[in-house]
Amino acid sequence: MLFDDYKLHTDTVIRPSLLWEYDLSRFDWAKMRNVVVQRVLERGRMDDYYAMLNLYGWEGVRDALRMIPYMNRKDMNFACFVFDLKKEELRCYTMRPSHPLHGSF
Repeated sequence: MLFDDYKLHTDTVIRPSLLWEYDLSRFDWAKMRNVVVQRVLERGRMDDYYAMLNLYGWEGVRDALRMIPYMNRKDMNFACFVFDLKKEELRCYTMRPSHPLHGSF
């Protein structure tokens, strides 16, 4: 599966540009796990995924994905496919408004 070899990439780090608005010298990586996982999902490169998986582990990333309040459909489908999740497990899917908002696609 994709990213199965993440443990071979222990030297990777998450690009600071993904978290540009935070002071990374005082950043609490454990407390901000959901934010980090969402940013990597939305804008990450392979190295960002490897770093995220080494930081939080496979189950830690899956737990964070379940808690993210919003994902676009592409990211949701990717997350479900790669991390073996069902859409119904995702907060962003179960909390989705029953009527689309004006101007949404």
